[in-house]
Amino acid sequence: MKSFRTAVDDLATDVGLPDGPGPFPAVLIRTPYDRARHLAEARGWARRGFAAVVQDVRGRFASPGEWRPYENEAADGALTARWIRRQQWSDGRYVAVGASYAAHCALTLALEAHGETEGLPDAVIAAVPALGVAETAREPSGAERLLARAGWWAAHGDRPDSDGTALDKALAADPGLLTHLPLAELPERLGRQLPSWTGLWRHRERGRLISRAPRAEVPLLAVGGHHDHFTEDTHALWRTWGGPSARLLLGPWGHGLVASPGPDAGPAHRVNLGELYVRWARRALAGDLAPGRHGALALGGGDLWLPAGIDGASFTRRPRLLHGAEFTADPDRPVRSDDLTVPTGGLPDRCLLATPPLPRPVDAVGPVRLRLRATADTSCADWVARLVALTPGGTAERIAVGVLRREGPHQQGEFTVELGRIARRLRAGTRLRVEIAGHHFPAHARNPHTGEDPVTVRQLHASRRAVDPESVTLLLHTLPSRPTSTDPAKEILR
Repeated sequence: MKSFRTAVDDLATDVGLPDGPGPFPAVLIRTPYDRARHLAEARGWARRGFAAVVQDVRGRFASPGEWRPYENEAADGALTARWIRRQQWSDGRYVAVGASYAAHCALTLALEAHGETEGLPDAVIAAVPALGVAETAREPSGAERLLARAGWWAAHGDRPDSDGTALDKALAADPGLLTHLPLAELPERLGRQLPSWTGLWRHRERGRLISRAPRAEVPLLAVGGHHDHFTEDTHALWRTWGGPSARLLLGPWGHGLVASPGPDAGPAHRVNLGELYVRWARRALAGDLAPGRHGALALGGGDLWLPAGIDGASFTRRPRLLHGAEFTADPDRPVRSDDLTVPTGGLPDRCLLATPPLPRPVDAVGPVRLRLRATADTSCADWVARLVALTPGGTAERIAVGVLRREGPHQQGEFTVELGRIARRLRAGTRLRVEIAGHHFPAHARNPHTGEDPVTVRQLHASRRAVDPESVTLLLHTLPSRPTSTDPAKEILR
């Protein structure tokens, strides 16, 4: 690989060229996480005939300017795209590639070009996409994703470099760090300036990129993990994409994809993503992809792959009450998001239900919902539904979680909590535990139950809850018979 460093409108940029005379198609990766970390990836693209252009976004690492997350990427990306197309080594085509925030950078080029065809990519690869500020900071119902955002802002916010261990070090020094109020003063407890922290929580408008996805004009490869925060966004992006073709790959992975497999991952789920990206990019640039939406999703615990878009038939279960039909959602002793242990003594802190053991293996593929009738004695209440598999071997495995925020003077009635989509084989003998709680801390901020902002409030109040156990219905989607495995590469490259 021949490589050189340059600047595009002062933005630090590395270019890796394949051996040979060219010209070449290009890939563009714009990242806030240090372009030097992408050296091996750039070499991989160059070995396979692509010019690799990797750039630090504005205000990060070697690129000057002010770091304003999610604000400058469309304009800066389009300028860099025009620069690529004017280089002698470029054949005029390029693929926008990225994961997490870098996927946002890639998507803005495809969806916010505003008719500027020279900046528009010819294809997009978006992995575990962080679609925008509001999508990363809050659940669709408005509940604040505290732990994930505190970790990201402590590591990357308002600074040109990164410290990925910043929050872990702070929590080691002060285990109660995230319990201190108000949460707006977290930067002071971290011991550094974070002026954008409070502004983060003022962003409530979701769906900007998703709303523009139907007008997309180029092929898409969307990649995600069933254990990732952004699984639903990844699936929605693929489902709404209006380009000539859209492909989806969902595995039993976390935000790090194959580098962070879940407990339900098997040998068949060890996909070489780099090779798949290259093969897809070649076909996308050549116009060889069949039109429409295709792809593959992994069946966790089953060690096989299914065609994307498959959903099972609706399957309802009425779990039996174990205890806690009446409970107190006390923010001083919130249900922990990082602990599946259920306390057996004292006042109930959640409603706990369970199904009988499954008489046969079940392949649950599709959305999960919990319907219930319940009341709260406060004007604002979060309703957390957590689904846990109790295996025949005696282990507890988290399956899905949903958080619904309800506001208004009459906190009573029937409602549904969405727990997201799953693709999981449940073994015979497995019992499904359903937990209904008022908190899911520290993954989510504690609701003060007064209608005040959980980020700026200084006092939290307990909320009394009552659940009608006869109303609780768990809705799964299950496949009627054992599925036949497909080849994920075949589905992506068709």
